[in-house]
Amino acid sequence: MVGVESEGIFSTLLNATLIIGGYPILWREIVGNAFGLASAVGGMKRVVWAWPVGIVGNMLLFTVFMGGLFHTPQDLDLYGQAGRQVMFLIVSLYGWYKWNRARTAGMREPDNTDPSRSIVSEPAADSAAVQPSWASAKARLGMLAFAIAGTVVFALIFDALGSWGPWADAWIFTGSILATFGMARGWTEFWLIWIGVDIVGVPLLLTAGYYPSAALYLIYGAFVMWGFIVWLRVQRREGNTATS
Repeated sequence: MVGVESEGIFSTLLNATLIIGGYPILWREIVGNAFGLASAVGGMKRVVWAWPVGIVGNMLLFTVFMGGLFHTPQDLDLYGQAGRQVMFLIVSLYGWYKWNRARTAGMREPDNTDPSRSIVSEPAADSAAVQPSWASAKARLGMLAFAIAGTVVFALIFDALGSWGPWADAWIFTGSILATFGMARGWTEFWLIWIGVDIVGVPLLLTAGYYPSAALYLIYGAFVMWGFIVWLRVQRREGNTATS
């Protein structure tokens, strides 16, 4: 009986909806996006907790964007949006490991600690996990080639799977891979890639009826510009140039 009751509570929480303007919105879409935004804030501040927080959001949003499978109010499958949640989870594990290792190594070097740096405006040296820098010319060419090839290949795959809006979905998926990998490597360009993802993502999600996610993309658009400026200032102050 306990197992049946637990399953009932889980199902109720999973399918809980909020009616906004006559449209049913899943609470887990709102909560998942809130975790995603919190992860982005952590990424801007260059703190390790950004990764595990993002993973929680990824798991929730996967169930949202596989709407046909999980019978959401939209009842649409966006394979690119769902697939990138899986990708985020995998890359986040890599980023979590890499940032945690970098932070641990930095804490062993007390000469690098500047107590005057504030966690409010920019992270204190003992909490910053990565130092921003530009990607090398070779790395940029590699990202451009992957952006083109990845969008074409994934669009064909998503179209064959029956994804709604396969080409836009494919760029969002490909751009998200590049941006997340760039964040893990500490490349300042990753913020600009997110802007490209947002430009395509907002109209796609609005048309598909994923209004909280579309709204969050608009918030992300402003946020990533702020994050880009913050990282650029840190990079200029610390004199970081390019890394491969």
